[in-house]
Amino acid sequence: MPKRALITGISGQDGRYLTELLTSKGYEVHGILPCRAPGIGEAGERLYYADLADGSNLLSILEQAQPDELYNMAAQSHVKLSFDLPVYTADVTGVGVLRVLEAIRQYEKRGGNQVRFYQASSSEMFGKVAETPQTERTPFHPRSPYACAKVYGYWQTINYRESYGLHASNGILFNHESPRRGEAFVTRKITRAVAQIKLGRQDKLKLGNIDARRDWGFAGDYVEAMWLMLQQSQPDDYVIATGETHSVREFLEVAFGCVGIDWQNHVEIDPQFMRPAEVDILRGDASKARKQLGWSPRVPFEELVRMMVEHDLKLAMAS
Repeated sequence: MPKRALITGISGQDGRYLTELLTSKGYEVHGILPCRAPGIGEAGERLYYADLADGSNLLSILEQAQPDELYNMAAQSHVKLSFDLPVYTADVTGVGVLRVLEAIRQYEKRGGNQVRFYQASSSEMFGKVAETPQTERTPFHPRSPYACAKVYGYWQTINYRESYGLHASNGILFNHESPRRGEAFVTRKITRAVAQIKLGRQDKLKLGNIDARRDWGFAGDYVEAMWLMLQQSQPDDYVIATGETHSVREFLEVAFGCVGIDWQNHVEIDPQFMRPAEVDILRGDASKARKQLGWSPRVPFEELVRMMVEHDLKLAMAS
């Protein structure tokens, strides 16, 4: 009988890559969506409707899916938007984790099989960093409602692991991108604009702080780390990162360079895109994941940017 996995936020970037990975490994994949009736997904996965701001039917879904593994990717994950919707972000991104964990506890208490749980934690939890690079032992100093909510979910995951014996692990993932990245995120905003500017359909791209530095990797690599965490005999918490840092300015240079355009002729700084509290630099040390999981990133920064630009250029030319 194949293993069963349940993925919240299955329609997002990570959910889609993870579905493909698990399907390739012979899993039966089930997914939770916020606004779609149950049905069969594109890859044959079984889909359910649930709202992590409510969570009233999570136990019922667990009883139907009977998963061996549950990957929690559902969240309000846009940092800038979290300042506009702080209470909603806290409810879904923070308390939503608690709702999933409690549903698992109740499911196992009623005689259900053990469910191995993965929580998508974030490098944004480090915020105003105490040290660089950041490791599993670096103190958190969140600088947004989103980051605060992620810290809450992180500690609830550990609390349920220590209090109830759940096989629950946190993946502290640093920024990971792909052609499937949401269009509101800065990397995809840039690559989509590059395509439009190349085709003469757009002239200016407005951004906020282009000196912010991030540790960018490929989402397709990072979902493998998620899976590896749940294959370990003991649950634990892991930083997943490339160990490199690049500024938004560097991302612009590489992205516009892919189409032979000088980014400085097209980019404008707009204060409306600045965060109330900025995170200047994030760079992770994934030594623990390399050693214990045997994981390492494969796609380098320049290749990642090129991949995204080429994808968005093809989309733009086809429209």
